[in-house]
Amino acid sequence: MHPAANLDSTAVASVASDRLVAGLDLGSTGVKILVTDADGAEVLIHQLPTPWLAGPGGTTVMEAASLIATVRELLDHVGAELVDRFGPAARVRALAVSGMGESGIVLDAVGRPVAPAIAWFDPRGAEQLAALPAEIAEQFAGRTGLPLGVQVSVIKLLHLRDVGLDLAGTRWLNLPEYLVSALGGEEAAEYSLSSRTGLLDQDTGEPWLELLDHLGVDASFLPPFTDAGAPLGAASSPWVPPVFSGAALTVAGHDHLVSAVSTGSFPAERYHVSMGTAEVLLRRLDEPLPFAARERLAEVFINCVRHVVPGTWVLVAGVKTGLLMRRTLQLVGVTDRAGRDRLDDEVMALPAGGLLGDGDVSVAGARNDDGVLKLTVRADGAGPAEVFEAVLRHGNDELAVLIAAMDREVAPATSALLTGGWASMRSVQRARAAVLPGVQVSHRSQDTAYGAAVFAGALLEPAISRSHP
Repeated sequence: MHPAANLDSTAVASVASDRLVAGLDLGSTGVKILVTDADGAEVLIHQLPTPWLAGPGGTTVMEAASLIATVRELLDHVGAELVDRFGPAARVRALAVSGMGESGIVLDAVGRPVAPAIAWFDPRGAEQLAALPAEIAEQFAGRTGLPLGVQVSVIKLLHLRDVGLDLAGTRWLNLPEYLVSALGGEEAAEYSLSSRTGLLDQDTGEPWLELLDHLGVDASFLPPFTDAGAPLGAASSPWVPPVFSGAALTVAGHDHLVSAVSTGSFPAERYHVSMGTAEVLLRRLDEPLPFAARERLAEVFINCVRHVVPGTWVLVAGVKTGLLMRRTLQLVGVTDRAGRDRLDDEVMALPAGGLLGDGDVSVAGARNDDGVLKLTVRADGAGPAEVFEAVLRHGNDELAVLIAAMDREVAPATSALLTGGWASMRSVQRARAAVLPGVQVSHRSQDTAYGAAVFAGALLEPAISRSHP
């Protein structure tokens, strides 16, 4: 942090008027904003809950207006705090937006949302998945680098089409792209987010026209493709507060990938582990794996897609451990950080593996095509700490399957960096050290938002690398 008390008045004026940048992270649990100075020192962090609307059976959507209202509240709050700290000349000169993949907004010909965003973890789409033409289903994993499942955007779009949404003349923006547009920026399809839709051919870098045709749209359904960090205009919408008005805008890209570059270099031999609602293991690649390798990896739900750094790719291996851990906390009555810290201490008081016997507490649901917490207790003594420890062990088991699959395609990693909200728990660190090599823990509380701020800074100082590789 950079409290104003630590800066002389000249420095405060300079930082406020010329050097503040911000990263915005549209996460599955919270929408976060992080402001830094030009040297990358954090000035402030603020967040609000992601405005999902939960329905029956795990269905979850977000209205575009609710997202805008949440971001407006965040910007108003941060703007007021910056003016309070630095005076009325305070300005954020650049803003980059990162966030979750798979979820987005369908717009009509004049830019109005015509359907809510469907959450990536929403279970709908099974009928559309089963109805895919055989030739598309057979090619899907090798061509897109994604496992074929209801999580990818195109399956949710097929669901919307089949329940009555007319897609003719519409276009799609992933959530971070939509927000940049709503702030006043240009519409663009950033490569790492487009890789999550199932509509991008990984070999050509162009839309997969056969799948667009099955959806009932043409290539104009997607805006022009662009790299993460490309300038996309300035914040000019009427609702943008004065502190952010005129800020240069860009899409930073898919949240887990942005987190991976927040610490500077992302070595090819390191696992970057982003621990949010989804727990994601990333490996950087200097070239894409071939079609057949992408097919093999997709069989265990591993993606091979474009990175936020142009000219590089990533392996993305995800499990829904964060979702299961969150639901476990709710199950045992833990609703705040203090309660989570107490439970963490209680788990650490147990030996690794707990005190109960094998099979006394069993857990399922972390696999990336699942997400339903299934808990079986066969013995007495399964208090909250034992249950949480069992959830951690189940996460390890699922991660071990993914690691083995990646190791068959690329050289094994030699180190791992844990980032994200769950990484601060000592019990999580202990558990993951059993399956990951050379585990270290990021010192940042919001790696993705910080990584987005790095992209924002590059808009103003392209000759200065800051933390960007």
